[in-house]
Amino acid sequence: MKSFKNINYLSKTLNKSIINLPSPININMWWNFGSLLGLCLMIQVISGIFLTMHYTPNVHMAFDSIIHIHQNVNLGWLIRLMHMNGASYSLFVYSIHIGRGMYFNSFLLKNTWLVGSIILLMTMMIAFMGYVLPWGQMSFWGATVITNLLSSIPYIGSTITNWLWGGFSVNNPTLNRFYTLHFILPFMLIILILMHFMFLHETGSNNPLGTNSNLYKINFHLYFTWKDIVGFIIMVLMILLMNMFNPYYVSDPENFTPANSFITPIHIQPEWYFLFAYTILRSIPNKLGGVIALMLSILILMIMPFFMINKMMSIKYYPINQIYFWLFVNCVILLTWMGSNPIEYPFILISQILTTFYFTYFIMNPLLMKFWDSLIFYH
Repeated sequence: MKSFKNINYLSKTLNKSIINLPSPININMWWNFGSLLGLCLMIQVISGIFLTMHYTPNVHMAFDSIIHIHQNVNLGWLIRLMHMNGASYSLFVYSIHIGRGMYFNSFLLKNTWLVGSIILLMTMMIAFMGYVLPWGQMSFWGATVITNLLSSIPYIGSTITNWLWGGFSVNNPTLNRFYTLHFILPFMLIILILMHFMFLHETGSNNPLGTNSNLYKINFHLYFTWKDIVGFIIMVLMILLMNMFNPYYVSDPENFTPANSFITPIHIQPEWYFLFAYTILRSIPNKLGGVIALMLSILILMIMPFFMINKMMSIKYYPINQIYFWLFVNCVILLTWMGSNPIEYPFILISQILTTFYFTYFIMNPLLMKFWDSLIFYH
């Protein structure tokens, strides 16, 4: 009897929190990317569970186990490609989701934005550890370069690095630890996503007009459910098309070679979705300064709810800020491109200029908004 009461309570809660959730009637396609991220997470978790049944976290067998999955496991090639390219799609959708939040000032929903920023940081950690698991050349050297950054911490850096490695270099203990964390952290990520939903449902979604009014809202189901389903179908088709026609488009050719600590690749670089942060890292001449800038490139998103205090809740009312926002978007794209280029002139100079602009945006944008507010409301 008690279990029936619990089921009834859960169904009522689900009905209230999702089906009958009051949603702004004017939210457009840019609000679909939040649900698309949920789909991406489902694809990654389900495909990852199937992959872990056949993967061997050992430096002597990891690379061969990937080949085994592709050649011997029934539909193993499709599952592995869905997981590999699904990570790229996830980070791409994350970028659009965050960009929409920045453009329409969704960061004013403080708790939702802060939890979302932590979700992004954890997702990037999970993606990095997953990139190491195939144990190809770029996986090995990428892990070596990134984990070595911890050695720049004064006094305790070398100790932390050796502890993380489980020895004096990236080796079998490192691969085992990365595999364990890569498997466990997504389930912790689900808890954070539920918190993200909880805070979002407390305040309700933002909308393109940026108004706080409770008028002109409709139930989430049926209208927005169908919109999300259409987005799901398009997303799955795009991933499948990529897997069928050009599955290794965003992959590094070096990763088709087994890891070899005696041969260093000519140009070490991470996956494309880390390139903007990697460019910021290497544009700073000081090693510790570069590591701090690398962390700040993501953590700086968390200052936006505290600095961006303006009278209007959407950037569309600020013409100067609109131009500045699209310059910022182009800056991130150029930083990504710079990361794929060698460390030489003029790429170093351009990277430093773009890095300066990247961080300046988060300081100048609220000042421009306040200036515009004072101009409009004064007159």
